[in-house]
Amino acid sequence: MKQYLVIINHRTWIAMIIALVVPYLAFRYNVEFDMELTLISIAIIFPLVFTIRGSFRRREKALEHLSEFRSTLKTFSYFLMSNVKLTEEDQEEATKLMLSLSNTLMIHLKSNEKDTTDIDARMHDLYQYVNSKEDKISSKSKERLFRIMKDLHETIENVHAINTHRTPISLKAYCLVFIYIFPLIYAPTIIHRVGPDKGSWITYFIVLVSQFILISLYNIQNQLEYPFDDEGMDDIKLDSFRIDR
Repeated sequence: MKQYLVIINHRTWIAMIIALVVPYLAFRYNVEFDMELTLISIAIIFPLVFTIRGSFRRREKALEHLSEFRSTLKTFSYFLMSNVKLTEEDQEEATKLMLSLSNTLMIHLKSNEKDTTDIDARMHDLYQYVNSKEDKISSKSKERLFRIMKDLHETIENVHAINTHRTPISLKAYCLVFIYIFPLIYAPTIIHRVGPDKGSWITYFIVLVSQFILISLYNIQNQLEYPFDDEGMDDIKLDSFRIDR
């Protein structure tokens, strides 16, 4: 049951209160008019669908870059483990550094941090490790490891950029404002089309259901905006991308 209630929050209650108050006032003061509802689809539905699709694409891109991160880090691990000159202690040290990088990135994403100092420090630790093994890692192997680290850097920067730069805030604010004022247009139109004497409960039901659908879609989009915080139903399971899963 909890999975179906996750889209309900304070915005839902505000929207529902507005959807109750506006029809009440419209009936009380005999406000009704006939407006073309195509305006609603242009003002609300189109931008809302646009933002949902944008958030979904960001989520899919994040999954792609996280998969690349884990596969690149595993490749780095296999390359080091296949070096017979590295002792068991050297390999254990490398494993700890890679685990630290993996855990640091997951914590960074889950907490929605913008500062990448910790991640940069973990990458620098890997760089120092490779440089410190000059007697055991040949120049050719070191060059290959640095190319792998370049790919690792790229995946980290990509997923960090997705986490930091989201759907335009102004467009989201626009959608929310129009959802809140939606009953001001919709309720008098429904009263006019149904008829003020045909049962007020029909108007209340239609306006409440329509408002709930719109605000729920907005909440779903808002949760997709933050795919790493493990709060929404469709959030990315970051533990699946740890190197030690």
